[in-house]
Amino acid sequence: MAADQTAAAPFTATTREELLVLHRAARARRNAATPGGHEWEQASIEVGRIEVEIARIEREMTPPLV
Repeated sequence: MAADQTAAAPFTATTREELLVLHRAARARRNAATPGGHEWEQASIEVGRIEVEIARIEREMTPPLV
């Protein structure tokens, strides 16, 4: 699978805690990459997708965390 396709792949994590682990790893990849480079862009996209998923989970909590 090409790197561009992995950005749209569904997450294997289903809990907030699992997503936070993925988020830390994606941020580390982004921070290690050359700013503006392809790897940086892919990691940035992944960070954003994970943040959206975390927000979705937090909104569904009782009471919501956001």
